[in-house]
Amino acid sequence: MSFPWHERALLALGSGVALALAFPNYDLPTLAWLSVGMLVLASVGAPPRQAPLYGFLHGLVFYPVCLPWIATVMKQYGSVDPLLSAGIVGLIGLAGGIIWSSFSYAVAVVSRRSIAMACTLAPFFWVSLEFLRTHLPYIGFPWNLTGYAVRGRLALLQLLPITGVYGLSFLIAAYSSFAAYVVLSKSKQSRRMILIITAILIIIATAGSYLVPGAIPHHVAHLVQLDFPQSEHYPANWMQIHSGELDQLEQLSVEAAKKTPGLIVWPEVPAPFTMQDPQFAARARRIARESGNEFLVGIVDWKRSAQGDWDASNSATLLKPTGQRVYTYDKVHLVPFGEYVPLRKWLTFAKHLTADISDFTPGTVYRVGQISGGKFGTFICYEAIFPGEMRRFAANGAELLINISNDGWFGRSAAPEQHLMMSRFRAIESRRWLLRDTNNGYTVSIDPYGRVVASLATDIRGQLDAPYDFRKDLTLYARFGDWFSWMCVIVTVGLVATILRNRKLEMGKYIMTIRSAKKYAARPR
Repeated sequence: MSFPWHERALLALGSGVALALAFPNYDLPTLAWLSVGMLVLASVGAPPRQAPLYGFLHGLVFYPVCLPWIATVMKQYGSVDPLLSAGIVGLIGLAGGIIWSSFSYAVAVVSRRSIAMACTLAPFFWVSLEFLRTHLPYIGFPWNLTGYAVRGRLALLQLLPITGVYGLSFLIAAYSSFAAYVVLSKSKQSRRMILIITAILIIIATAGSYLVPGAIPHHVAHLVQLDFPQSEHYPANWMQIHSGELDQLEQLSVEAAKKTPGLIVWPEVPAPFTMQDPQFAARARRIARESGNEFLVGIVDWKRSAQGDWDASNSATLLKPTGQRVYTYDKVHLVPFGEYVPLRKWLTFAKHLTADISDFTPGTVYRVGQISGGKFGTFICYEAIFPGEMRRFAANGAELLINISNDGWFGRSAAPEQHLMMSRFRAIESRRWLLRDTNNGYTVSIDPYGRVVASLATDIRGQLDAPYDFRKDLTLYARFGDWFSWMCVIVTVGLVATILRNRKLEMGKYIMTIRSAKKYAARPR
């Protein structure tokens, strides 16, 4: 089956829109199982010079449709002109289009030799490009990877401790590519096979959820949702202005921990909280002492550099019941254009994006701390979207994961729910309980199998009695990381090398043919 170019273009655009609609707040995850196949249909048999267009169109619409909140954040909190912020989202779409153009090109080139081989190799290409998206220098952004579309199917999520989220991306891409092959081949046998595979997946996704074991918690933490309004500016007397609210939050924290002893957690800093401020430091120590419990809180931590300058880090610090500070984790993976400006010399327009927030210094260690009962690891906000980095906490000995975040920057867009979705996958990949405390929602407790077992309403000030436990076992993914993704990359690189080698051989044969023809034409007659 061959499609004219305009039908291929429509398939590619439809593919990008379908995948975007699989994520919150559209919540049509079934479309993800069709999206990759649509792009494969657009690419198979396309002329190699034309094929990159279809992957480009896919990326061009996918990112703006599922990430419109980026423009809102830049406009509202970065003082960026609305047209410029919309243009930056468009640039993200352009960059994504360039990445995915290589997918449609590879599928088109392989399909010239074998359609079956092109459809077989497509999921390997797909995962390799998602892995590339994650690890691009400065701008790696694995938000809404394809595998997250499986979020509502508890049984299928149990693949995560083996392969990470990329295994689920592969599963979706493999199914969708095979569906494309069924359309192209028109084989009765392949039609029967896709029906059988579909039935098996439906059975596993529905009935299989009942076979996923439960987890029994033996501890309770108090996750305090501060619900401070997001602000671009923090006046010098912010603590005095909000002293009444801080007193309320202090009382809430202390009373909850006295009633049910357990760790107190405050979220990623939504205000100028720093232990270098005597007022806040005194309050933090008082919460720990009066409650008689450990207190984990998000702060801006100031340290002197080797050059004698003061450097700020986005951090989490733990105080013992005595008020002594015993643990600090400095956020390693900062938000580009939010917490620092990459390539600052060239991107001068971006200086406004961090002017009113901060320009942080990244940490270097995925540090593990100790609380009563076991060891824990803390990751902060945006770090939750990086699976290969977050699994290091469990690998380093963390028996509990704590994610503190300030999603107030996102407003009530799709971003907070998308962020929660990705954080939940980190719990399953490492098979750890995850306590997630945010400024204004979503504040939850997630068990090691991905169930949200306790949650607090959004946009309220309050605290959640969050059940949890410690686990010491290491999953395959926590131990070995992105082995599956690297396998896909190796297959892809091997294929590219083979294509280049074959092209070189074909070019050599062509040149030899031309030379032979010239010799034949030039010989004496």
